[in-house]
Amino acid sequence: MGWNSWDCFGTTVTEAEVLANADHLAEHLLPHGWDTVVVDIQWYEPVTRAGGYRPVSEPVLDAHGRQLPAPNRFPSAAGGAGFAPLAAAVHERGLRFGLHVMRGIPRRAVELDLPVLGTHATARDVAVPQDDCAWNPDNVGVDLDHPAGQAWYDAQVAQFAAWGVDYLKLDDVLHPYHDRDVAAYAEAIRRSGREIVLSLSPGRRLSLARAEHLRENAQVWRVSDDLWDRWEDVREQFQRAARWAPLQGPGGWADLDMLPLGRIGIRAERGEDRLSHLTLDEQRTLVTLWCIARSPLMFGGHLPDTPPETHALLTNDAVLEVLRSSTHNRELLRDEELAVWTARAADGGTYVAVFWLGEGASGPLRLPLPDLDLTDRVLARDLWAGTTVTCTGGALELEVPAHGAALLLLSPAG
Repeated sequence: MGWNSWDCFGTTVTEAEVLANADHLAEHLLPHGWDTVVVDIQWYEPVTRAGGYRPVSEPVLDAHGRQLPAPNRFPSAAGGAGFAPLAAAVHERGLRFGLHVMRGIPRRAVELDLPVLGTHATARDVAVPQDDCAWNPDNVGVDLDHPAGQAWYDAQVAQFAAWGVDYLKLDDVLHPYHDRDVAAYAEAIRRSGREIVLSLSPGRRLSLARAEHLRENAQVWRVSDDLWDRWEDVREQFQRAARWAPLQGPGGWADLDMLPLGRIGIRAERGEDRLSHLTLDEQRTLVTLWCIARSPLMFGGHLPDTPPETHALLTNDAVLEVLRSSTHNRELLRDEELAVWTARAADGGTYVAVFWLGEGASGPLRLPLPDLDLTDRVLARDLWAGTTVTCTGGALELEVPAHGAALLLLSPAG
C-alpha cells in the first residue's frame, strides 16, 4: 500500500513533489497502513516531457553505466549521492522508498562502452541491442549467457541497496515474458543483502502458467496494462481478478495496477490535469474489488490535492481489513451486470462484495447465495455505509447504484 508518481507526474516527477506526497502519506495515511513511496520511470533523465517518452534517452550515468538521479530534478542527488538522501528522508517519515527501473542496460552506457563493475567486460560485451523495449528508448537487453550479464544486474541492484531502496518496480519483463531477466534480478537482490520487494510490470495477457516462476522470483506482478480513469478499464479487471484470486497469498500478489484516483494527469502520460474521471461509485467499486481480490494498493493521484470523499475511501479501516486478512477470496457469481465475491474474515465472519456493473441502478436485488448457507439469524453490515442490510429467508436484499458496489460483513446475529 502506497503512492506512485506515474499517474500524476509521468516521467517528470521532482524531489519536491515526491516529498510533498511523502509528507501527506506519513501524516494522513500511514496510520491506515499506507507506507511506501515509489518514484516511477525516467528519474535519471534531466529533460523529460509529459505525454510520453523523448525518442532519445540521455540519462545521467556513473562511471559504470548505472543510472543516477538527474540533479536538476532531485537536488539532493548532487555530487554522486544518488537517491540515498531522498530515501533517508522518506525513511525518517516512517515510510519505505521505492524506485522504477527498466529491464536491461542503458543504451547510452553501450554507446559509451562503459565498464561493467567488477568485471573485465564492457557494456557492449553484454548488450543485446535488438532485444530492446518496444515502447521506451532507454535500455537494450542484457546477454545473460555472458559471464558479465549477471554482474551488470548485481552492480545495479547493489547501488539501489546502498541508497536504501526498499521496493523495486521492474518494467518490460512480463510482455513478452523475460524469465531469465526476472530470475537474474531476483538473484541480484539476494546478493545485495538487502530485503527489497520486487514488483514486475506490465502484465498484458499474463498467463497463470507463469505463477510458479513468478512466486519463486518476485513478490508482486501486474496482470494488466496501465489502468486509467475509465470505467471500461475498471470493468475489464473483474475477469483478471477472478482468474488470479485463488493464487493470492503471502509472498506473492497479482497486481491489478495503480488506483487512478484524486488529482491525476498533472504532467502524466495520458490526459490533461484533472480530477479522476471515475465517479465516486466507480471509485468505490475499484477499491472494493482491489481489496477483496487482495491486490496491492498504489495510489496514483497527487495526495495533497485529494478530494475528501476520495480520501475517505483510503482510510476506511474496515474495508482495508479485507485486503489485509481475508482468505479464500473468490468470485461467487457473475451474471451479466451482477458480480458477487466472497471471502472469509479473520474472525470467522464472511465478506460478500456485491457489484452492479450496469449503466442504471440495479433496482431491488434478492441474493439467496446458497453457497454461504445464509439463515435469518445473520447480521449483514455494509462496511462502506455503516448500515445493516436485510437478510430474510436465507437471502440478502439490497440495491446497488450504477457501476457501484456494496461490501458486506456477515456474522451470526446476537
